[in-house]
Amino acid sequence: MSKQVLYLKNITKKFPLADVLHDITLSINETESVALLGESGAGKSTLLQIAGLLDIPTSGAVIIDGIDTSNLCDEEKTALRRVNIGFVYQFHNLLQDFTVIENVMMPLLINGTKKSVARNLALDTINNVGLYKKCDRLPNMLSGGEQQRVAIARAIVHKPKLIIADEPTGNLDNKNSEIVFDMFLQLTKTYRTALLMATHNTKLATSMQQRFVLSDGVIVSSDK
Repeated sequence: MSKQVLYLKNITKKFPLADVLHDITLSINETESVALLGESGAGKSTLLQIAGLLDIPTSGAVIIDGIDTSNLCDEEKTALRRVNIGFVYQFHNLLQDFTVIENVMMPLLINGTKKSVARNLALDTINNVGLYKKCDRLPNMLSGGEQQRVAIARAIVHKPKLIIADEPTGNLDNKNSEIVFDMFLQLTKTYRTALLMATHNTKLATSMQQRFVLSDGVIVSSDK
């Protein structure tokens, strides 16, 4: 039986001028891929921020790898996030003064991995996204699709339990979107990492194991 990696239980998020999420419950098991669909303003990004422990819900619980994070302090959440979660965004957010391999090594070094070990793991991951020959280049020497592949390598290099991706192909053309997305799905299978991805692209979402549609802060449909 697959182990539950993420459980969002009755998540509600309220801001002074609006209620953004209403009683959201969903779960993701190890190696499972889940698409979160919905129009802009539906609450997708807010839900991802909460799932990634970057924001806190007004009510409800975020349970990661069996750990209820409700009563954890900020330092404990940060430690849990660094080990268990990787992030990919629409814009790659690479460090422009660092090479490809230095960017990919960063999560490992932050987690205390020895530099020589981090370099070998980073090289292996960079090779898996087809950029081995460009590992010493700066981000501005790469195409948009290549930069996003580096961002994916950086997110997955420490083998987290979960990758959270917010419109990771939203800044790419259709051809590069499909290339990057297919590589993303293959990598998560190789590294046995669960994937929660917000996307507008319904075509790409059909390749994922579960699909949830969010509208006005409520899950209005699901396809498992």
